[in-house]
Amino acid sequence: MDFSFNDDHLALREAVQRFCVGEYPAEQRGNAATPAQAQRRRAAMAELGLLGLPFSADVGGSEQGAVEVMLVSQELGNALGDGAFVASTVMAGQVLTRLGSVAQQKQWLPGLVSGQKQMAVAVYEAGARYDWQRTETRATPSGAGWVLHGQKTLVLQGDSADVLLVVARTAAGVADRAGLSVFAVDAAAPGVTVQGFDTLDNRRAAHVTFKDVQLDADRLLGPQGQAAAAVEAALDAATAALCAEAVGAVDALLTHTAEHLRTRKQFGVPLAKFQVLQHRVADIAIGLEQLKSMACAAAMAMQADDLFQRSRLVSAAKVLASQKGREIGLAAIQLHGAMGMTDECRVGHYAKRLMVIGQSLGDAAWHLKRLRALHQV
Repeated sequence: MDFSFNDDHLALREAVQRFCVGEYPAEQRGNAATPAQAQRRRAAMAELGLLGLPFSADVGGSEQGAVEVMLVSQELGNALGDGAFVASTVMAGQVLTRLGSVAQQKQWLPGLVSGQKQMAVAVYEAGARYDWQRTETRATPSGAGWVLHGQKTLVLQGDSADVLLVVARTAAGVADRAGLSVFAVDAAAPGVTVQGFDTLDNRRAAHVTFKDVQLDADRLLGPQGQAAAAVEAALDAATAALCAEAVGAVDALLTHTAEHLRTRKQFGVPLAKFQVLQHRVADIAIGLEQLKSMACAAAMAMQADDLFQRSRLVSAAKVLASQKGREIGLAAIQLHGAMGMTDECRVGHYAKRLMVIGQSLGDAAWHLKRLRALHQV
């Protein structure tokens, strides 16, 4: 694989870097955003064209691919930037573009691109862990539409979404891949209850309950009962973006840790003079290069038509991001000593984000299980 970037890629990365420097000052990175900050940042991302990056020009997008999404995710990870990019633009956007009709895409995507609307994917359920196909939420026909009933958990950015893309069962058994459909549900619709909460890394997620929610027929995205492949592709795209975000976070940790060891003195000399600490930093640098390579491989696999290769490389990248992210985050805290445990020290915020990335959309154990299943086929 060719991992080199062209001039357009470099220009995009530099533009996102400038955006992050302005919107995410170093001393605020990792802090929870106020509603006003979140709205301003979303508007700035829309003006820069980031929210429309993967979408067609018909809805205001710039028709870029997974590699460009990877570059943006890396820089947002380096700055501990807004998680709504992955949850709304990447994951929800993929579901809508893969399943939505032309009319449905023109109804919702322009608002997503302009930053006026946010979307979230409600896919996981309590007790099923990462097995998103184990779905008890059901949609049953009612007159000319549907009635939705059930519960979803850990909906990323769910309490700030205007529209929820809900995976529900319209046929077959609880654990069957067939019979899954996706419905676009207004978060403010009668019968929808959204319970938001803070995650470990000062971001937001939600538990969502649907109680006899009445939906028009045009709220069904794609053919009835045939949404599994599109949902899986969207989850893979979001997972690849999270792996890229982990690269940015580890890159920042390496920079912070190396700077700390150069300036902090012990026994009259900088900590960087101690060979054992040099070895620890070298291990972080090696881990960073491994993560970069796997994030690139996952992004390039997302652009290929080979389903097996896409699933294999995305899961392999996620295993590495989960394992190395936690390992490097804890190492950076240790190398900073007691100050690494304080909120004032940024390394703790990066370590928390890496831990959350490791558990999001499948942990290392789940993706290893998926890899074994793929190789048995």
